[in-house]
Amino acid sequence: MDLLCCCIRMAQRLLTSLGHNVPLPLRLISMKLAGRIKGSLSTSALRTLKKPWEPQHESSPFSNVTEAENNQVEVADEVQQVTEFVENRSNPGTSRCLTIQNSCCINYTSLFEPILIEDDDHDEDLTQNNKKDQLLEEPVDTNMQAHEIIAQLAMAINHKKVSRFNICRLDVWDGAVRGFRRNTYSDNNDLFIKFTDDAGCFEEGLDTGGPRRGFLTLLMNHLRTRPIFDGPQESRYIVYNSKAAREDEYFLAGKMVAVSIVHGGPAPHFLSKNLVNHTLGNPSFNATVEDVKDEEIGKVLREVLETESDESLQSIILQNSTMFQTAGCLWVVRTCEKQAFVEEYLRWYIIDRNHSSIQRFRDGLASLGFFTALQQHYSVLAPVLCFSCKALTASDMENMFTPDLSPPGSTRRQKEAKTLGFWADFLADSEEKLTVVSLKELLMFATGLAAVPPAGMMPTPRIQFITESPFPVANTCANILKLPLVDTYSIFKENMDFGIQNAPGFGCF
Repeated sequence: MDLLCCCIRMAQRLLTSLGHNVPLPLRLISMKLAGRIKGSLSTSALRTLKKPWEPQHESSPFSNVTEAENNQVEVADEVQQVTEFVENRSNPGTSRCLTIQNSCCINYTSLFEPILIEDDDHDEDLTQNNKKDQLLEEPVDTNMQAHEIIAQLAMAINHKKVSRFNICRLDVWDGAVRGFRRNTYSDNNDLFIKFTDDAGCFEEGLDTGGPRRGFLTLLMNHLRTRPIFDGPQESRYIVYNSKAAREDEYFLAGKMVAVSIVHGGPAPHFLSKNLVNHTLGNPSFNATVEDVKDEEIGKVLREVLETESDESLQSIILQNSTMFQTAGCLWVVRTCEKQAFVEEYLRWYIIDRNHSSIQRFRDGLASLGFFTALQQHYSVLAPVLCFSCKALTASDMENMFTPDLSPPGSTRRQKEAKTLGFWADFLADSEEKLTVVSLKELLMFATGLAAVPPAGMMPTPRIQFITESPFPVANTCANILKLPLVDTYSIFKENMDFGIQNAPGFGCF
């Protein structure tokens, strides 16, 4: 009985703190509870029960409850009146009933809320634990380079087993999907790539280089244009696509990125930094309206940023209430808060609404242990996923290739030295856009790669010299570029442009 009285007193204190605007359902429950226990409590115990919903010196809307001369509280009468009021509330009986109803309706939403008991120490511990789960600390060895990390991951590849891919350059994606979804496919197997050229002949090779790197390069270029990505070409983020979700394309895309990097192919170099940060649990977010490719949405967001008065700002928000309500950010905004308001919408548009798709992409990145390595070395590996402003230069190309020269003093060595001068000039002209072929196309012709991969160039690219053909020839498996020995630079430049532009595949004849 003492315990029951204690519970009643606690409920009364809660009602007292709420004042006379107590929600009707809560008052009714309290009074019915008091009526039920009336018979089980002594008169002295009942006398201690005060009406917590009626503050002192103020009259309660329920003024019909009277107290007898012997100071006994007639709880049953009040319960009866409240019951009658609830049964007849659809009938506007008296002004007193209307007053009660209006008061309850106005304050019900704000008052009838769950009461949260805050524990600062506990919340702080949870926050710290969440941060520890989301952001992993950098490893002790921060001097590791990307190619060293990827070399460790590549040790899991079994070069005695292969996964077969039959690829047509006109539809790289179709052949890639079939290969990755084949029952015999394994991330840990080496890749066996078979290309079909335009003439219908087969060009194949068990990859020590060329076909594998060429296939992965084409695959990453095509992946950028898939409908699962949106945004600027150099900063793509994931968007939900119902067909892609049914076919689990998000997981497959993540797997393709991980396999390409670990197997020595190129990194995507087009993912948004916000996307990469979110997959790693990093709350950092920095987006602009230019990241939104939907013209109507971009127009509304720009109007919000350009408005100068609170009235016009609120008018724009109300006119596009559906758009902002869907994002969960429909509220009163002042001009000083418009930037934060737009950022909140952008976070929902880019990250929150696509969370499930991003999660599947992240699951795919876990292939071959790449995502774990990304968490442990995010300052090294995260940049390879994002766009880099650093372009390939003539100096990079010249230092990348090592020439195989004839013995010093020989006549052939003199011709080779002269051709090396032509090569350096051709690279410089290409960087200055004075040639038909770009540096990127030249590297693709020689190695099957349009950029230096995170794993580095393996084997080391080399230059050899030939007299059998006036045009350049490449062996992409061994990263060998064979330059023609000619008499003048004009002939060399013309033959290089023509040969690379008309080479089938990646330069293999």
